[in-house]
Amino acid sequence: MRPLSDTLKAAQVAPATHPYLKVEVYDKVGGIARLNWTRFYEGSEDDYFHACAMPGSGSLIRLRVDPADNKLYRQVVTSPDENSDYYTWTEWGVDAYAVALAACGANVWAFRIDATDGHLYRSDSTDSGSSWGNWTDMGDISGDDDFRLAACAKNATEAIVLYSNGSTLYRRRLSGGSWESPAAWTNSLHSISGVAVAYMGDWNIVVTGKEAATQRAGVWSTLLGDGYSAAPGNWGSLKEIVPTYDADSDMAFSFPALGLPDVFRLFFVESFSSSESYNRPYWTHSLASADFSDNLWREPVPYNLSSQYGLALCSSSTHVWLTRPDLVSRAPLNPDSCDLTADVLGLKSDVGETGGEVVIILRNDDGRYAGTGSGDYEAIKTGSEIRISPGYRTSQGIETSPGPAFWITGWEYVSQGDRAHFILRASDAWSLLEAYRPRRSLSWAAGENNIFQFLSYVFARAGLEFSTRSSSPAITDQEPAFTIPAGQTGKRAVLRLLEMVPDVIYTRGHYGYLVHPQTDDSTDYEYGTEHAILEGLYRRHACLANRVQVQGADLITEDFYFTEVDLIGDRLYQVHDINLDTTARAHARGESVLRLIEIHARSESIAVPLNCGQELYDVVEVTDPRASLDAVKRRCLGLQHTFDTRKGIYSLRIVLGDA
Repeated sequence: MRPLSDTLKAAQVAPATHPYLKVEVYDKVGGIARLNWTRFYEGSEDDYFHACAMPGSGSLIRLRVDPADNKLYRQVVTSPDENSDYYTWTEWGVDAYAVALAACGANVWAFRIDATDGHLYRSDSTDSGSSWGNWTDMGDISGDDDFRLAACAKNATEAIVLYSNGSTLYRRRLSGGSWESPAAWTNSLHSISGVAVAYMGDWNIVVTGKEAATQRAGVWSTLLGDGYSAAPGNWGSLKEIVPTYDADSDMAFSFPALGLPDVFRLFFVESFSSSESYNRPYWTHSLASADFSDNLWREPVPYNLSSQYGLALCSSSTHVWLTRPDLVSRAPLNPDSCDLTADVLGLKSDVGETGGEVVIILRNDDGRYAGTGSGDYEAIKTGSEIRISPGYRTSQGIETSPGPAFWITGWEYVSQGDRAHFILRASDAWSLLEAYRPRRSLSWAAGENNIFQFLSYVFARAGLEFSTRSSSPAITDQEPAFTIPAGQTGKRAVLRLLEMVPDVIYTRGHYGYLVHPQTDDSTDYEYGTEHAILEGLYRRHACLANRVQVQGADLITEDFYFTEVDLIGDRLYQVHDINLDTTARAHARGESVLRLIEIHARSESIAVPLNCGQELYDVVEVTDPRASLDAVKRRCLGLQHTFDTRKGIYSLRIVLGDA
């Protein structure tokens, strides 16, 4: 249950209540701002090696290489906006192959690999790119392979440049006023087609290319430790961001761009070389609370552009910039939002164990919602996040509890007689899991991940966070072989994983929380004493099963609910799972199945004045003398909120199961 202040608790049980329901819309998905790009420039420059950076002054610095003669050009745009000149370039007087930029404060470092001698060169600026020093030769990295280059800064005196020569990635760090000698990483790939780096605690890195042994194409994260997730100078292992493709799949990945404007945001190029070939950028982002080393990314999304050499990414405190030699786009970091509270005439939400929906009725007598998606209502778009915070007017003023979140699925206008309403419809986080479908089968061998890690992965691919309120030992003890078939929804994958454990999941905002319901769980709230029960329906029915037979790896176990067996006979439920390799695990599975069946053997509900903090799977005590109930424990299995200003209704119906 969400914590409530004493004054809010008192207000919701008072004889005369003063309801307050806060409803807000944010242009977010999973708590992360959606980047709404505006293109400031579309030119005729060739798509080729390029880079961008933004120093503390807010200037936009760009580099590009002309593929016709490998000449290097630079551009510095001060106070960039929609009216700036992105057409004019300055020829630098040198040639280049791969290029990179890093910036911090007024310091900017430009890097290039010379197209003629195969050396790495650097030019420094201490005035945000207004002037540049001579090019410094940092050494020979010549070879017959394609070079890739990336750079970023930790602060004004520490930076890094990474370069690849075929299959090996090298690092050069600036520390103590000098650049260290080249040092190779400790990972292995057959070939590297791109590298990107961003600093936050460690040097966080994304590489694209092909695996050493199988030549499978992929996108991986790794890191060079700086004392946060790894010891300074230590390399992390390669972790798949995109599941790898077979060597004969005609699929390839290249030219990643990585930034940290709010969360880690990544662009990379996916290329297909068979029928209807393409070079298409994809984007993804990490989760707000996840470390880079957790490797939790939203499922990559195609970007409406074709590019062989990818896109470059940089940011200020207010905007993200996306560039190509012939393109400049900008997106605000602060998402659009609007407060609908004053216009709410009614709300009806129905949240169950595997999904929830809400319908919100808003006044539209003056046609104010005719302009959704623009102006004051810019945030009202398909997929935007609705936050509902129930509350009351208390002795301390208006108090609310940050309640459930939903994502807009659609809306409608009602115009009839003197009625004019705008009705929003939205679904909760389970709908985002339902929308996630891997485009090809994903498989893990036994021992690779435990169930908590699988759940975290699936939630992340849907753009959602995942955590625990309580959990069973099986969540981390079991490391099953697991497959998500192509096209299967993330919701179905989550439900399949939950079948293996006694745990359940509820959602709050953009988080999924794991709960292990146990008979000795403490009571979260009481109804029928101070908090009145307006209506009660109490029903118990026979268990759907009272005998569970589990077939594992060369074993069979049985568990019984003999009280029910003696009354209604044998009702068998069978589980087949070759991941269960001990009788202890098999019995644990059987007992968990019986436990969940017992919880659902009750089908009860109570209607109460709205409790602002109630959540799924909370344990409540119910006292209703007319039904011979005295502080009996029940578990919340469904929540139905109703708010109607016209009828004066502000209530909550709770679906109850056995505790």
